[in-house]
Amino acid sequence: MTASVGTAASPVKSVAEFAAAPAEYQEAVRKIVRSHSVNELYGAQVFDEAAIALAPTPHAKWLTCRIAMEEYGHHVRFRALGEEIGIPAAQLVPGEKRPLSIFAFPLKSWEQFCVIKLLADLAEILQVEDLLECSFHPLRNLARMTMPEERFHAQFGRDFCTEICATPEGRAAVQDAIFRYFPLLPSFFGASHSKNNATFRRLGIKQRSNEAMRADYLARARALVEGELELRLPEVGEAV
Repeated sequence: MTASVGTAASPVKSVAEFAAAPAEYQEAVRKIVRSHSVNELYGAQVFDEAAIALAPTPHAKWLTCRIAMEEYGHHVRFRALGEEIGIPAAQLVPGEKRPLSIFAFPLKSWEQFCVIKLLADLAEILQVEDLLECSFHPLRNLARMTMPEERFHAQFGRDFCTEICATPEGRAAVQDAIFRYFPLLPSFFGASHSKNNATFRRLGIKQRSNEAMRADYLARARALVEGELELRLPEVGEAV
């Protein structure tokens, strides 16, 4: 296999081709798959499963159960791919690799969970979008399978936040949750001028810089919170 493998012009179409790809390419793909496997599991455990008890109605509990099931399913898929490409099973679950800081938020209310779905799953949509044209086709295909479910999770947050905001007390609770949670989210996109991100883009694994994705996210989040919900998005500094 030539050195051009791992670029957008020379896709890696299978796990068998991956085994023959350059070491740099293999390492880069493993980093992304491992991160998704760890964080999908941790998020399902600390937010989605925990929110079932907070849901106020049987209908809300049913939808939250669906979200928890799908998030655990994302972990199962990423973990399976990770094992196929040689990542040890112990590295595909929380432990040695710390989950993202957005999962350290102490979930205490239904309104907070709905805001997490509104804003964190919007951020996840951008991350999955960036893999839709990934040069490693098994990862690209996994992103395409995952995207409809991520869109449902974000729409869940949008719908329930809209419903909650129908009362003054609800609006206040959603606004409070936004102020508490949103400052954690810009760092979800990684450091500016990231060497890892530059490598991912050079190899055709990812498409956009962390800075570009963060700017896009902030614009979408502002349109959603201020344009649709008519609430306020706090100003936060860009991650460095």
